[in-house]
Amino acid sequence: MVPAHRSRDDREAGAVTDVDPAFTDFLAQSRWFGGKGRDFEVTRAEEIGRVPGPPDVVVVLAEVDYGSGETESYQLPLALYDEEQPHIDRALVGRWPAGDGRFAYDAVHDRVAMAAYLRAFGDAPSTGAAGNELTFVRLPGHELDLDAAASPFSGEQSNSSVFFGEDCVLKIFRKVTPGENPDVTTHRVLTESGSTHIAHLYGWVESPLVEVRGAPATSLETTHLAMLQQFLRTASDGWEIALASVRDLFAEADLHAAEVGGDFASEAARLGEALAEIHGQLRDAFGTDTVDAGFVADQMAARLAAAIEVVPGLAEHADGARTAFGALAGLGEIPVQRVHGDLHLGQTLRTVLGWKVVDFEGEPAKPLAERLLPDSPWRDVAGMTRSFDYAPHAVAASLPEDDPDVRHQRATRAGEWARRNRRAFLASYCGEAGFGATDRTLLTAYVVDKAVYECVYEARNRPTWLPIPLEGVARLVAG
Repeated sequence: MVPAHRSRDDREAGAVTDVDPAFTDFLAQSRWFGGKGRDFEVTRAEEIGRVPGPPDVVVVLAEVDYGSGETESYQLPLALYDEEQPHIDRALVGRWPAGDGRFAYDAVHDRVAMAAYLRAFGDAPSTGAAGNELTFVRLPGHELDLDAAASPFSGEQSNSSVFFGEDCVLKIFRKVTPGENPDVTTHRVLTESGSTHIAHLYGWVESPLVEVRGAPATSLETTHLAMLQQFLRTASDGWEIALASVRDLFAEADLHAAEVGGDFASEAARLGEALAEIHGQLRDAFGTDTVDAGFVADQMAARLAAAIEVVPGLAEHADGARTAFGALAGLGEIPVQRVHGDLHLGQTLRTVLGWKVVDFEGEPAKPLAERLLPDSPWRDVAGMTRSFDYAPHAVAASLPEDDPDVRHQRATRAGEWARRNRRAFLASYCGEAGFGATDRTLLTAYVVDKAVYECVYEARNRPTWLPIPLEGVARLVAG
């Protein structure tokens, strides 16, 4: 293991190389890349570690420059071969090193390379084991199935996940910032607390060789690169369950949400209970603090102003949004704690043992330092309530209809479905304490802030979905 105090110039020659132009093309077409819709260039690539093979696997950080002084680093685990590998040609990243180097493939799509990752975890004692510049840490309590076959997850996400049979899942963090990732630290606390509402953490990969920009050359910070956790065998995606419920409702033109066999309200209530328990465990583990509500409101207003530059259609709703933020500003000091930070139905899984919440990394677009800050638990509640609004309107948008009466009926049922599930979720989350006036002010501001974020996300990633959050903002500020 390379000592953490070594600077980049002290490391082995060739750690920082010229960049194969193909890296830029690879990033641009990768679903986990956060710079879609922006001009960028990969200006630097640095090897920060190796996973014992075969095959040879190098972990590379590629620096993306957006041309305005803004940069980001993305992790590329590369499986290196002397000859082309036709069976994974879609995962070809380029050459490493650039020029006449070996063929470099995204290791996530190479079963043999990912088996090397699993072996490295298997070789790690519970106290952690070093392999060159990478450290594989394994928590006690679970024996890994080292013979399990690897298969990449094909869904849309900001990281990359690989399943190992039905035993465990490896998540490789793509966008990397020096420091601890809250997905690891939060899962570790909840695992050690015995939470029944998460996939338990089995281990993680870390490296001390990620530089802290703007600091002296020797300023390095141990950084999480990946995490290994429990595979939930019986899990069904919460978002898909919600969509199925909406489709059932739309198929029954004369029935209301409470009368349809696929009614989701009881599941929404169970989700509220699960989130309340998770928040309680996080309060116990990380403690609480307070923050000035005016400061939070100013941040929301700043995000709104920036969002209008991306989505001009938000401008007509800006006054109403600022009214919601102004009401928040009048609350004085508000309690904050460790939260999920990016909660929605797509971050939930339904198993035979109940609901599980996944991906505690926070909003990928936010800097790591900001995601580590305590926040109001109402941010998570707001994320779920927005998701209850998203689901029915997403289904409606997927079912084009020329008949205005049918469109009106679907819009009415969509609003009904969203309200019913929001109420069930909130009632269970709040419990005996109830939902008071201060709670409503907090939730309203956080829901508007979330909807504004969604507008920017959709404009950059799924423009055809932009009307869903934009119309949501309009409904929210209209009361």
